Amino acid sequence: MKPTRHVLQAMGLAVATVTLGLSPAAHSASGKLVLTGGVSTIEGSGGGGLTPWALIGTQATDNEWGVAANVSQARTQDYRLDTLGAMVAWDDRLEFSVGSQSLDTGPTSRQLGAPGQELDQVIVGVKYRVLGEAILDADTWLPQVAVGVQHKRLDAGNRIEGILNSVGADTSGTDFYVSATKLFLKPAVLINATLRATEANQNGLLGFGANGSSGYQIMPEVSVAKLLRNNLAVGAEYRAMPDNLELRPVGGGRNGLASDDWKDVFVAWAPRKNVSLTAGYVDLGRIVPATTSNRDQTGYYVSAQFSY
Repeated sequence: MKPTRHVLQAMGLAVATVTLGLSPAAHSASGKLVLTGGVSTIEGSGGGGLTPWALIGTQATDNEWGVAANVSQARTQDYRLDTLGAMVAWDDRLEFSVGSQSLDTGPTSRQLGAPGQELDQVIVGVKYRVLGEAILDADTWLPQVAVGVQHKRLDAGNRIEGILNSVGADTSGTDFYVSATKLFLKPAVLINATLRATEANQNGLLGFGANGSSGYQIMPEVSVAKLLRNNLAVGAEYRAMPDNLELRPVGGGRNGLASDDWKDVFVAWAPRKNVSLTAGYVDLGRIVPATTSNRDQTGYYVSAQFSY
């Protein structure tokens, strides 16, 4: 994995803001119930693996600062996605995140004449809780609700960026989302629903929008998790994707850049209160099917998060 220098600087600044700029009394001391801050998405924010939740990441509660760092890898038949991320949170209400993604494009880059080319994406996000508190409102029907913004910038290399430009895809874009998370303590079940306004192709790894696309689209995302014991949870996620590039010709045919919705099932384990480990099975559908024999990309996902 090759995070860019400015991503590492941003992560370092995020952590330093808390650990150096504040008094020890302001740091997260009490923390949350285990796993109720979620884990880390592939974009760096707090939530599941694929989709953000309304829960604010880190161990911070009222009037506390918290920090978290995460690393993950997803591998399918033809691709490998490595991610690094960091979060800073205040008062269990405001979350800042930064993430770095690096996609090993495997056979796609070779067939497009750019062997070894990686797609690198930087994601900067902000999330704000606007309504409800998941724990305190667990005995009501009121969910915790948060709104968020994620700005993404892609470095695709000259060859692949040229292909994206030829179909009208930009190399930067901004997603807007609203998430509602409901925690039912007695059955120990969490349900999250997110609506995302986005132009991103394959989460931004194939740029944003395209010639003739309708601009922003509203995409649904859903997560369900069941707590088996106080430090072990299982769950599943679904994330809908725009298909802006479906009919753009690549590799001599149409539908060569078609995409499908993303899905996973996962298990999350917290061996310590501030450490969580996640593993799962992912189904990312087709990714540049013109170069991968039109096969679905399925495989594994692993992640580790350290939060305070």
